[in-house]
Amino acid sequence: MPERRTVALVTLGCARNEVDSEELAGRLEADGWELVEDAEEADVAVVNTCGFVEAAKKDSVDALLEANDLKGHGRTQAVVAVGCMAERYGKELAEALPEADGVLGFDDYADISDRLQTILNGGIHASHTPRDRRKLLPISPAERQESAAEVALPGHAPVDLPDGLAPASGPRSPLRRRLDGSPVASVKLASGCDRRCSFCAIPSFRGSFISRRPSDVLNETRWLAEQGVKEIMLVSENNTSYGKDLGDIRLLESLLPELAEVDGIDRVRVSYLQPAEMRPGLIDVLTSTPKVVPYFDLSFQHSAPAVLRSMRRFGDTDRFLELLDTIRSKAPEAGVRSNFIVGFPGETEDDLAELERFLNGARLDAIGVFGYSDEEGTEAATYENKLDEDVVAERLARVSRLAEELVSQRAEERVGQTVQVLVESVDGDEGAYGRAAHQAPETDGQVLFTSGQDLSVGLVVEAKVIGTEGVDLVAEVLPGSLACTEEAAR
Repeated sequence: MPERRTVALVTLGCARNEVDSEELAGRLEADGWELVEDAEEADVAVVNTCGFVEAAKKDSVDALLEANDLKGHGRTQAVVAVGCMAERYGKELAEALPEADGVLGFDDYADISDRLQTILNGGIHASHTPRDRRKLLPISPAERQESAAEVALPGHAPVDLPDGLAPASGPRSPLRRRLDGSPVASVKLASGCDRRCSFCAIPSFRGSFISRRPSDVLNETRWLAEQGVKEIMLVSENNTSYGKDLGDIRLLESLLPELAEVDGIDRVRVSYLQPAEMRPGLIDVLTSTPKVVPYFDLSFQHSAPAVLRSMRRFGDTDRFLELLDTIRSKAPEAGVRSNFIVGFPGETEDDLAELERFLNGARLDAIGVFGYSDEEGTEAATYENKLDEDVVAERLARVSRLAEELVSQRAEERVGQTVQVLVESVDGDEGAYGRAAHQAPETDGQVLFTSGQDLSVGLVVEAKVIGTEGVDLVAEVLPGSLACTEEAAR
């Protein structure tokens, strides 16, 4: 009888990392590993790290050290780093963090089972020397698809794999194993990014932009529906670029209605949209297609023209407000969220006032604010006109206070509205909660039900908003909503 091998996956960072972890889980389970939730019960703890900003990198190191503390006190024998931070730093991370028994890059994912077994047996797998992954694919997007098979693209594992390799969980099994029972799952639409924002290092370790084929996205969505998923969220570094390497920059517009027709799927959500790449046709599809929620995760980053140019981005306050007006003219209750960087090199008080003018006029549902800090390997790190740290901290606090006030006001605007809520948790002690169409997982607040009676996870119910708690909404289920939901399910 084969020896029992257990592994736990600890995932940090964004939804794209969650998809990558489920691909790793699928590969490991297919090769006989038993997946466990608690790292204490695992022979190997695999930490899927984030390498985006300093705070995320610190969280990743802390998670690795925490897992390392389990060694000698339980079953855990080895701790392995994977993910963006492991890919970005390779040997450097391995030397700086000897507590990690292995540092594996994206090229190791296809052989993850062998890599972990080697490490578990006391062997050493040499960590890679990092390289600019943008250079692994042709410069021209049209020439990339043929080369993609030779490059490790996490989250792009093919669908309908040969017998014995994919988990036996459905006719369209991707090489993916769900790690929780949530009614929501992310689906990777593409990997990498061709934009050259001066503050961002992601393209250097995630590579150039490459789309997944529509058939793979559709089949994976069908498989997820078979697993009980009710909402899918399409993720990538830039969803507005989807299809450009497949010869059709408008491919997302035709794919979304097909995804919405998958049996069992109640919601399709698109994240990570670039304002400069928004098209009238895409706005139309996002605001008018049944089951595709009118949700716009727009990466504004700032609104002062001089700062945006320095960031190597495009737009300004008035153009951004015009874009939001266009969206709301088609879907008045559309959800809109964005992130912003304050204290960018060269940012003046007038620039900050311009950003505040935009925020006051934008009526955003969720706002993330970050203070600028140098990110190694980026163009902005070489800029000379840096602001003092205390100035950045003051501006961060100032804009964060404004953002908190504004999203609370926006939530209050929704009092009295009827919203469709996907129930995500029903707990006797904590009550029941879910998310409306304008709220994405993790980032945008939630809907708190006044009563959890007769609710169950995965139901979509109509509810009336009767109050707010900051960005969260308080709602009561409308009479007859549950009966209609149950009838639709039958």
